Amino acid sequence: MSTAYTGIKPKLTLAQIINMSVGFFGIQFGWDLQRANMGRIYENLGANPDQIPLLFLAAPLTGLLVQPVIGYMSDRTWHSKWGRRRPYFMIGAILSSIALVFMPHSGTLFMAAGLLWVMDVFGNVSMEPFRAFVTDKLPDSQVNRGFIMQSFMIGLGGSIASALPWVFKNIFHFQNTAAKGDIPDNVKLSFYTGAFFFLSAVLYTVFTSKEYPPSDLSYKDKVKESNKGFGGGVKEIFSALVNMPKRMRIVSLIQFFTWPGLFLMWFYYTTAVAVNVFHGTNASDPTYAEGADFGSLTLAYYSVVTFLFALILPVIADKLGRKLTHSLCLICGGAGLISVSWVTNKYMLYGCMTGVGIAWASILSMPYAMLSGSLPKDKVGIYMGIFNFFIVLPEIIASLGFGWLMKNVLHNDRLLAVEVGGGMMIFAAFVCYIFIKEKKLATEDETITSTLEIREERSV
Repeated sequence: MSTAYTGIKPKLTLAQIINMSVGFFGIQFGWDLQRANMGRIYENLGANPDQIPLLFLAAPLTGLLVQPVIGYMSDRTWHSKWGRRRPYFMIGAILSSIALVFMPHSGTLFMAAGLLWVMDVFGNVSMEPFRAFVTDKLPDSQVNRGFIMQSFMIGLGGSIASALPWVFKNIFHFQNTAAKGDIPDNVKLSFYTGAFFFLSAVLYTVFTSKEYPPSDLSYKDKVKESNKGFGGGVKEIFSALVNMPKRMRIVSLIQFFTWPGLFLMWFYYTTAVAVNVFHGTNASDPTYAEGADFGSLTLAYYSVVTFLFALILPVIADKLGRKLTHSLCLICGGAGLISVSWVTNKYMLYGCMTGVGIAWASILSMPYAMLSGSLPKDKVGIYMGIFNFFIVLPEIIASLGFGWLMKNVLHNDRLLAVEVGGGMMIFAAFVCYIFIKEKKLATEDETITSTLEIREERSV
């Protein structure tokens, strides 16, 4: 920038806010392709249902390791041309998009799991700094608008990505079945499309948005002092973890019990629809493929519900309070997953996914609303990375242990796994309601600002 930045953030136009949010559309596109299709890909390559959780292990491990480090690094990065967050957006998008292209050409389970690891590492590199991008760029009076726009991009990207296999089969008539060991054409084309949108959207934000240099005159000195190599970074992250604010500890506990429900849905929902609702036999069965495609379509639907419900969620939270609102939304999500077992007509799945969409809208916003004001401003990147510990840790536990439960207790019944996920979500609702303490009254400005902090928390 040609003129010195004074520390006062100017108001941005609607077009500028859209520009800085488009990249999140691409990132979410990549995540939802993975969520909707990886279980199906693994089964096409010969995996048994009890092997699926372990094959997803790469995702939470990368989130656990990468997100705090990237948060720490992006807090301390500044380049006169590329800024603070945008270098991470770009590097992550390029490499993750390459992995998306190669994923549907996986010939073995090992190759697919390896490419999933690459996708997750660099997807997290792109995503993590986006959480701080809105607060970096926008004045307080426009922060709400920034997060609403980000929520829109989450819903738009997720709905299109999840619907793609169905679209390519039913509109463009590409094959949705393949021999064992191969990936159907409609899934391949979905991943190619995802790579294009992921990279294009992120690069659009990188080249149309500028960043402000640090306004704190002692910034360079603080960075120099804190950047003492890898060991210094690890020490600071560990110190932040030990000294985590009390409020964050409680909200993290809620996250710990919430996310297993989502993971089990992403592991098994589309294949449960294929087998338990459509009565397909295996991945080569056309009926199974039809069911998996329709399952992906209903996942697209819940992304639309998420966006629409997010628009009224602040109003509900103002009336009921954050903890009651989040608790009720989680109950809706849990009931939606459990009710899949009652489906006798495929269109009833839209009702089930309505509940999940309501829960997802709250999961993207209410935990951050409940955290509002409790995090040190100079360590937001680190703490947001640490907050993800309590998302990825239950996924690691599920990946390592749920395969045994799936085989020996649930007898590889995918639908039962989805129901367990619903039960976990309802349990999280009770934890939220019992343990979260909040003021009876809050100022209007405080309430609106906190409840609209809509963010994507994913490490799959």
